[in-house]
Amino acid sequence: MTHSEKENASNLKKLPLHTEHEVSGARFGAFGEWWVPLYFTSVIDEHETVRRGVGVFDISHMGEFYVDGPDARRVVNRWITNDVEKLKPGRALYSPVCRESGGIVDDVLVYECAPDQYLIVVNAANIEKDFDWFQSRLDGRAAVQNVSEQFALLAVQGPRSRGVVGKLFDVDLSEISYYHFTKFKSSYGEIILAETGYTGEVGFEIFCPVGQAPRLWHSLFQVGRGHGLKPIGFGARDTLRLESCFLLYGHDMTDQSTPLEAGIGWTVAWGKKDFVGKDALVRQKHEGIQRKLVGFEVKDRAIAREGSRIHRDGREVGIVTSGTYSPTLAKSIGLGYLPAESARIGQTLEIKIRGKLVKAEIVKMPFYKREKIA
Repeated sequence: MTHSEKENASNLKKLPLHTEHEVSGARFGAFGEWWVPLYFTSVIDEHETVRRGVGVFDISHMGEFYVDGPDARRVVNRWITNDVEKLKPGRALYSPVCRESGGIVDDVLVYECAPDQYLIVVNAANIEKDFDWFQSRLDGRAAVQNVSEQFALLAVQGPRSRGVVGKLFDVDLSEISYYHFTKFKSSYGEIILAETGYTGEVGFEIFCPVGQAPRLWHSLFQVGRGHGLKPIGFGARDTLRLESCFLLYGHDMTDQSTPLEAGIGWTVAWGKKDFVGKDALVRQKHEGIQRKLVGFEVKDRAIAREGSRIHRDGREVGIVTSGTYSPTLAKSIGLGYLPAESARIGQTLEIKIRGKLVKAEIVKMPFYKREKIA
């Protein structure tokens, strides 16, 4: 590690499994306020491990809030654009949280533990912002508690993940399906086990008490050795999520973009009586969006990165929000905002990369979708 890297690392937060990552030979880097493992072997090797086998991510940087009280269901339902009425204990859903203007405060996962208790998982960079936002909009008999420092969170992802998790816990996994979860006592303390993830593959996310994280980590590798389980860094997490077109807050969506512009209008429950931002979103739906997030493939041997400018017919029309080389597709892909009238599949574009205009084409999203096994 260089002197500048050491200085940078000393100012950033460490994951609860930082020592384990060091022992495993991780190469570290900054991710927001966190010093995280970027890769252990290589991004491409780890990407392919998750697509073909099984890998485990330490994503303990994520934030967790509990919302409790007789009015918790009503309060949470007003905070999010999706509909909590779809839930029952043991079910989860994905939703944006919007401002009155329709701009996205964050995108979250909501887990119904009981009709009067919800677990909300938020993005690491937004923990303080989200907590303040939720607290300022509490009404009735409900309270929100920031329990982020109490949880470690591990994501076991890939086609072989069910075999690994099935060996780790004495739980009937046939009872858990996509966006379902179970809560149980174990030798590692109370566990929340959810079939969720950010990779596009089958997989599970395991919430455990932070003090039990090292023991759980080592147990995972003991039971996962025969399945080829490997530790996976944040580099592959980014390439995997981008191939599957899972958006990254602060990049593909921000306070300045709405769910309709970001292409996640399916998360808006238009029939709900009320939620924060509904009036603005209904108005935008009626009037039509002015810009739209699109997916594109770069046709030349170049990689478009965040901030690259998108051109059409000789003029700048948009900006890249995420871009990478896709190991699965063996081509360069990306996301970016364009004027709605220019956002047609098949539309050719040019992207300015290292001072040169490179050809690209708008394509259907997601770039990659796993085959479902019947």
